Amino acid sequence: MSSRADETLAQAAVAALTGQLALAPKPGLPDPRDLGARALCPDHGSLRWSARALAPGLTAMAAAARRTGAPTPVLRAELGAIGRSTEHSVALAGGGHRGALWALGLLVAAAAFDPSAQGRDVAAAAKEIAAFTDRGAPRRPSRGSSVSVTYGAAGARGEARAGFPHVRRALDALARSRSAGATEPQARLDALLTVMSTLQDTELLHTAGPLGLRHVQAGARGVLDVGGTATGAGAEALRTLDADLRTRAWSPRGSAGLLAGALFLDSLPAGTPVRPG
Repeated sequence: MSSRADETLAQAAVAALTGQLALAPKPGLPDPRDLGARALCPDHGSLRWSARALAPGLTAMAAAARRTGAPTPVLRAELGAIGRSTEHSVALAGGGHRGALWALGLLVAAAAFDPSAQGRDVAAAAKEIAAFTDRGAPRRPSRGSSVSVTYGAAGARGEARAGFPHVRRALDALARSRSAGATEPQARLDALLTVMSTLQDTELLHTAGPLGLRHVQAGARGVLDVGGTATGAGAEALRTLDADLRTRAWSPRGSAGLLAGALFLDSLPAGTPVRPG
């Protein structure tokens, strides 16, 4: 791979993140049709701008992995340092995406090892990277790690160390919905709801507690159980769930970040080298 290929991987990851931002209605998440909903979420344009601010950091992560060539403790420490610097840049750009940066950073780095690897192999390589401890990480626990300890949730680190099971589930959901005739936005929303239906989203646990998390999971399953977003009943159930979460100001941001990871893996050419362009 070359530096141009590193940039291509980073741009594919940013495209995956901005692609999920454009979906609507996303239950409890930023909606591009309602830019005035600042009381519940940041401005959608700001989120898109901050998503683009991830590109230099993701490019640096791909380059680090390409130079190293394999998962090692040294690579894990370098990715952590790049990630913390990128978080600062994204914060200056006015956005969040911390959970998405964690997932996309590991997946982009894993994809850089082998340009011909497909989605599940990339997730397996990311698992190997995540297995190492980042010795340069701040000792103070983050909000997500504190919530994980309190409620016994896997959290972002647990998801990565398990090989991104919810990213793999989202990939399966994309394939099922597409084969059933759903449009691409409908397939992506079904994938998001599939993640929401089982993920122990630490953002929801923080804002809504365990009962609130179960309420959201049940709502997501309800949309899927009536046929998904491509059906009339599923579309209506999605609108109802979206209105409910917005009223409660509950946002499943962890699920959205993992959907971005799935869309990135889905964008990789199947069995062929990643090339610039």
